[in-house]
Amino acid sequence: MALRFVKSAALAAAMTLGLAAGAVAAEGEIHIPDTKYSFDGPFGTYDRGELQRGFQIYKDVCAACHSMNLLSYRNLQDIGLSADEVTAVAAGVQIPDGPNDNGEMFERPGRPSDRFRHPFANTAAARAANNGALPPDLSVITKARVGGADYIHALLTGYEEPPAGMTVMEGMHYNKYFPGHQIAMAPPLSQEGQVTYADGTKATVDQMARDVSAFLTWAAEPELETRRAMGVRVLIFLAILGGLAYAVKRKTWANVH
Repeated sequence: MALRFVKSAALAAAMTLGLAAGAVAAEGEIHIPDTKYSFDGPFGTYDRGELQRGFQIYKDVCAACHSMNLLSYRNLQDIGLSADEVTAVAAGVQIPDGPNDNGEMFERPGRPSDRFRHPFANTAAARAANNGALPPDLSVITKARVGGADYIHALLTGYEEPPAGMTVMEGMHYNKYFPGHQIAMAPPLSQEGQVTYADGTKATVDQMARDVSAFLTWAAEPELETRRAMGVRVLIFLAILGGLAYAVKRKTWANVH
């Protein structure tokens, strides 16, 4: 009986996915707009101000539902925060710990060495708080989604009223850039001025989406600048080596006819 139920559930899931895929195919491929970032191209670098604003968006908006299990608070020094600022950010959250001498679990202020605090005790609690949907971890989300930062920016700015004749299921929201166009996450960036940036930048929805997309790109690939700098040095070395090899070849075979 249990096996029959599992097979039936799997068949129903497959049919649902097939119908969704067919609907997307029928509507045509979704075009993700190309958003220009400072880290684009082979010589691009991160804008530290943009990364700090993006972290503010994650902390004030996204962290209520989404974890970043691969990031520690001390990593924030890489986006330009001072050691004291990182310590203050970490101390502003309560980290589950224990057991203590009495065998009890407890919470304590965070330390720079702690991983980012998970918003829920477990996946069941996360689903219960989000109508059955499990918010994905954002540590490498720009690597896990085709389009990377462009996709995240498009998703965050793609909420709008559904087109005429389309029925959105209960608990879902229309998003023109999400596959199938129905997403369980409500618009996280809903209005201008939702946050107040410390550097005075105007917090439009587009700006907030750009900033948090850049921050999530850095989180997924913090070594990008180092890797690109190493690549440039390697290319320069190979160019010099190639020139020397050519000069030695010319010298060696100069008298050979």
